Amino acid sequence: MGDGVFESDTTIESPCLRCCCLDQDDICTGCFRSVDEIARWGAAATKEKREILERCKEREAEVDNR
Repeated sequence: MGDGVFESDTTIESPCLRCCCLDQDDICTGCFRSVDEIARWGAAATKEKREILERCKEREAEVDNR
């Protein structure tokens, strides 16, 4: 692998909840992905998908703390 980290072949499923609605920052209020992250998901490597999911968790926590 490019960064020397072993990536498993485990498929990471999309976090899509099928209730898409974008907020004023173009973040889905269902899965907390940005429009760009949603568009890239299908072609993203496992590492990138994990990074996207981590950002989603951070965004969700921000919303919960409001």
